[in-house]
Amino acid sequence: MKKMFLRITGIILILLILIITIGPFLIPVPPLENTKTIEELKDADSKFIELNGVNVHYKTWGEGEPVFILLHGFGASLFSWREVTEPLSKVGTVIAYDRPAFGLTERPLEWEGESPYGPQAQVDIVIALMDELKIEKAILVGNSAGGTVSMQVALQHPERVQALILVDAAVYAGGGAPAWSRSILKTPQMNHVGPLIARQLQAQGTEFLKTAFHDPSKITPEIFAGYQKPLQVENWDKALWQLTVASQESGLAERLTEITMPTLVITGDDDRIVPTEQSLRLAEELPNATLSVIAQSGHLPHEESPLEFMQAVTEFLSTLQ
Repeated sequence: MKKMFLRITGIILILLILIITIGPFLIPVPPLENTKTIEELKDADSKFIELNGVNVHYKTWGEGEPVFILLHGFGASLFSWREVTEPLSKVGTVIAYDRPAFGLTERPLEWEGESPYGPQAQVDIVIALMDELKIEKAILVGNSAGGTVSMQVALQHPERVQALILVDAAVYAGGGAPAWSRSILKTPQMNHVGPLIARQLQAQGTEFLKTAFHDPSKITPEIFAGYQKPLQVENWDKALWQLTVASQESGLAERLTEITMPTLVITGDDDRIVPTEQSLRLAEELPNATLSVIAQSGHLPHEESPLEFMQAVTEFLSTLQ
C-alpha cells in the first residue's frame, strides 16, 4: 500500500511539473491584429530622437527658460499632457516624450546588457534627452509612474533638476514587481504568455481610464481614441510585458529627505489610483515641498482640471524667481 501511495504521489508530482513547465507553451498567443507603423501613426508635430539606442518620440512647444520635461504615467503617452502644453509654453520651453514601452517610442525586443525598459534606463533616457537637446537644467513634471522616474532623476542627477512637479506620484505603493517575483517573470513560460497578460490593458483600458477621472463624463470619444492609438503599434504588448519584467520597487519612500530641490506636489482630491492621502504624506515628508489639492479631480488633474492645474503651477513658479 505504501509503495502504491508513493507511486501515485510521484505520478502526480510529475504531472504537476509538466503542467507548470509545459502548460504555458500550449496556450496560443495569436498575433496582434490591425497594427500600424509608427510612420502611419505619428502626428504632424511629432519628432524622433535616438537616445541610448531607442528611437524616442517627443514634441516641443515654446522657447526659452525654464524648460519643462513632462513624464507621463503607466498606460499613457505624451497625449496625456495635451491640455497643459500650450499654457506651459507661454512660460518657457515644453518637452513631452513617450517613455519606453509607451506611445510612439520604439519598442525594441532584443538588446545587449540592461533592459531599455528598466528603472535605470528610464532615468538615463531623461538625461540623454537633456544632453542631446543641450538642456542644462529642467523642471521635471511627472504624473504617477512618471513622477517616480522624475524623483529618481532628482536623486541621481540633482544638478540637472531645477524643480519637481509631482502629479499624483506613485511613491509608497506599487511602481514595480517585488524582488521575489522577478525570477518567475523572467521564465520562458511567463515570457510566452506575458503578452496575453499585457493585452488586458487594452481590454480593461476604458474602465481604468474612467477610474482615473473623478468625472468620467469628461472623457470624450477623442480622449478614448488618443489613449488607444499607441495600442496599434506592433509589439506594444511584448514591450509592455518587458517593462513589467524589468520593473522594481523604487525604494523612494526611504530616500525622500535627499530630495531637497523645490517641489510642488499636486493631487486630485478623489484619486482612486494613487490615493490622495499618499500625496498628502509625500508633501509632508519631502523637505522643500508645496502641496496643491485640486477639488473634484482624480488621478489626472492636468487632464481633468487643467485650469486649476495651471493655477497651482503658476503660483509655484513664482516662488522660484
